[in-house]
Amino acid sequence: MSKRQKHHFGEFVRERREALRADDRRYTLRQVAARIGVEPSYLSKIERGEQPPPSEQKIAALADDLGEDRDVLLALSGKVSSDVQEVIRKRPQLFTRLIRELKDMPEHAVLRLVREVRDGRW
Repeated sequence: MSKRQKHHFGEFVRERREALRADDRRYTLRQVAARIGVEPSYLSKIERGEQPPPSEQKIAALADDLGEDRDVLLALSGKVSSDVQEVIRKRPQLFTRLIRELKDMPEHAVLRLVREVRDGRW
């Protein structure tokens, strides 16, 4: 993972936490760190891009605490959730091809496809 990816993740987390803190004092660095089970100094280093993003479990806890989507924070950290990895591992050729085909499709088209598959209309 590049230094820029690490910095982008930490920068995003810090900006989100500080935006929440503007309206709610429960979002100090110390309080967020305590809620997700890390040391405040460690979270501070992550926010400054001096440490790589934490584990998937800590990222999930951080996303939940900050009201963010877990997959978005994982993507910013350069990671993919373990459940998605398991899906891909079961049929790697099929799912990697599907992902590559979907990468340039507009979002509304991807969402339509997902709804059709989910609803069994395919």
